[in-house]
Amino acid sequence: MGNRLSKIYTRTGDGGSTGLGDGERVAKDSARVEAYGTVDELNSAIGLLLATPELPDDIVRCLTRVQHRLFDLGGELCMPGHTAIGEPAVTSLEKELDRLNADLPALKDFILPGGSPAAAHCHLARAICRRAERRGWSLASQEPVNEAGLRYLNRLSDLLFVMARALNRAQDVSEPLWEKAQD
Repeated sequence: MGNRLSKIYTRTGDGGSTGLGDGERVAKDSARVEAYGTVDELNSAIGLLLATPELPDDIVRCLTRVQHRLFDLGGELCMPGHTAIGEPAVTSLEKELDRLNADLPALKDFILPGGSPAAAHCHLARAICRRAERRGWSLASQEPVNEAGLRYLNRLSDLLFVMARALNRAQDVSEPLWEKAQD
């Protein structure tokens, strides 16, 4: 584990640069900082979801594991050449996705984000996850990136979608369905 922060502000970023995990200084709007910053935003959105009352225990356990893996992924993205996420993490999400999806009815319509508060938070996290994946691929077009981490984000966005559906079903809340505009 790295050094503990005893002082939160350093003033080293006041000029628009920030330090990566390997000590290199880069612009705060670099593709790498955008990628790990969006993963951090996603982790915060999942924290908000976890603060939602009455989440089922299996969902809490799953999301808590996801938060730890997202912290690993953020660290990976912050340190060029570092790898923290592997295929087992992707496979783990696929198993959870299959488990949650098994009891859901087949989709016949598009679903709007919403429903119960927990499902709505899940959809927000899903949208941020999609952005994190896009930021990761933007970085990958410029520098080498561990693609397992990007696959992890792809599966996680799918999992969050299915989880939102499962949460609405568990709370007996109808999924808001998209209706084609009639005007």
